[in-house]
Amino acid sequence: MKHLITIVGPTAIGKTALSIQLANYFGCEIVSCDSRQFFKEMTIGTAVPNPKELAAAKHHFIQNKSVFENYTVGDFEKEAITTIEELFKTNDYVVLVGGSGLYVNAILQGFDDFPEINPEIRQEVNTNYEKLGIGYLQEQLKKHDPDYFEKITVENPQTLLNPQRMMRFVEVCIGTAKPYSSFLNQKKNERSFTPILIGLEAERNVMYNRINQRVDIMMSEGLLKEAKDLYPNKELNALQTVGYRELFAYFDKEFSLEFAIEEIKKNTRRFAKRQLTWFKRDANTRWFHFETPTHQIVDYIHLKQKSKI
Repeated sequence: MKHLITIVGPTAIGKTALSIQLANYFGCEIVSCDSRQFFKEMTIGTAVPNPKELAAAKHHFIQNKSVFENYTVGDFEKEAITTIEELFKTNDYVVLVGGSGLYVNAILQGFDDFPEINPEIRQEVNTNYEKLGIGYLQEQLKKHDPDYFEKITVENPQTLLNPQRMMRFVEVCIGTAKPYSSFLNQKKNERSFTPILIGLEAERNVMYNRINQRVDIMMSEGLLKEAKDLYPNKELNALQTVGYRELFAYFDKEFSLEFAIEEIKKNTRRFAKRQLTWFKRDANTRWFHFETPTHQIVDYIHLKQKSKI
């Protein structure tokens, strides 16, 4: 039986370190599931594993794309499943690690099946967005699928600022004359592996302190310059990301640098709370304190593995 050891949890909790320890123990490779670590232009602000960590275990889907590419979660699902199935040909284990809940779900469950949308409708939605901005997309989704709009507002409000995903929601609503949410929760694709889900968590004040410290480290390592280099392309979807948006506002003279750094910390803390809310919904995830010795987590994996045989 093939097992996908899946490590989830909020940002700055220690997922990378644990993934490397488990990959070394089981002699397997790591598939990253972080939707911003895909991009080679974003290194410091996305906390990409450092060269020593990357050398400690083979990683996949780390800085393999450019921010100038249109790379969707659907694209990732296809590529990652192909990679995972290839890895399982020579090993019974693969480690999946990341804090992007939608991307984790894409691997574990697959996507719902949506009908083809008339390209003219897609173009019309895109044109209206370019003229009227993200507010147009938000109003359209609220009009055509109020329940899903409310769900996003509560569970993942950052999605409301993601034009690519919002355009997709709206084009499906208009193109099918049905709510986008009516196509969700269908029978998913069958997977050839068994996931073992492990969550890392900490007391809230500890988690927040770790986030604050990480932001300070990022600034000392050159995040300001990295953001400055990306600033001319600040409208790209990949750059609508905490850590970059706030510094772009500084470059636009909307924020002082000190305020921008505090905003990065605050928004990252909020993001971590949303990550926990997302991942806590899955009752199959076994949660461990982030300081739990690795051998205890290994024991749990072996126990879980035996229970499925």
